[in-house]
Amino acid sequence: MAAPLGRLHLVTDVRRDRDPVAVVRAALSVGVPVVQVRVPDHVCDLGAYHLGTLIVGLCREAGATCLINDRLHIALAVGADGGHVGGDDLPVAAARRVLGPDAILGATARDPVTARAAAAAGATYLGVGPAFATRTKDGLPDPLGAAGIASVAAAVTVPVIAIGAVTAARVPQLLAAGAYGVAVVTAVSDAPDPAAAAAELLAALPVAEPA
Repeated sequence: MAAPLGRLHLVTDVRRDRDPVAVVRAALSVGVPVVQVRVPDHVCDLGAYHLGTLIVGLCREAGATCLINDRLHIALAVGADGGHVGGDDLPVAAARRVLGPDAILGATARDPVTARAAAAAGATYLGVGPAFATRTKDGLPDPLGAAGIASVAAAVTVPVIAIGAVTAARVPQLLAAGAYGVAVVTAVSDAPDPAAAAAELLAALPVAEPA
């Protein structure tokens, strides 16, 4: 059985001075249900493997779901619950073959056509964004806004996870647009108190249904 898909996804940020493992520990301590391990392209597979192994272990202890972004071989190697692929990664159908039928598989989508294709190819959920302007990742297109999130959410039946400069104050409009949940990077990683920031985001979200 696949692990549950929570409504709040913390995406690791290894570009910052703050230790991503410490941030994950803080977030898990207040009940963050999903951690996505994202490492930049310049980080070697060995580094990604070590980070993934650490975070999978923390997630297991906390009863949380752990996904590995982009590098599906690392997801398999560390025993993660699944992975997430973007536009430059393996196609969704190929990624599903790699991970198997029961793993969680997220896919990035920014428009209804891409979203429907990803869902049909086997995506468990869609990461949709950037919802708002963000500098967390280079080369991103213009922000979609709540209307763009709504257009994707209306086109598919799989959950939509909105990402891109998400804050607790912006969660209600994203939920109203049809998002199932949100993914955050700097909202927690850059916060003076990551645990408090994560708790504020959790309080803005409904409790996820059982898997």
